[in-house]
Amino acid sequence: MNVSSLLSTVAPAPMSPTSQISTGGTETSGGNFGTLVKDAVESIEGSQRSADQEIAKAVTGESPDLHRTIIALQTADLKFQLGLQVRNKLIGAYEEIMRMQV
Repeated sequence: MNVSSLLSTVAPAPMSPTSQISTGGTETSGGNFGTLVKDAVESIEGSQRSADQEIAKAVTGESPDLHRTIIALQTADLKFQLGLQVRNKLIGAYEEIMRMQV
């Protein structure tokens, strides 16, 4: 595993100028919010499964590359922490909207 392959999994996808700005519609060129959340959760779950597989390989001696195991664990942890922080921000925004006077 080299650095460029790691960066390709972490690098954000390029956005077109039209998809960067929403004009108030519920859908952009990338899909709706529910699909975005579902894909993010599936990505986090996939990285957790990958880390579990790497741990199992390291424990059984099938994979002598401990670095790959640690990288998989750290990637899964970072994705989980990012998802948790995004969730916290969304809950905070929702609570602030609910406190607004109408």
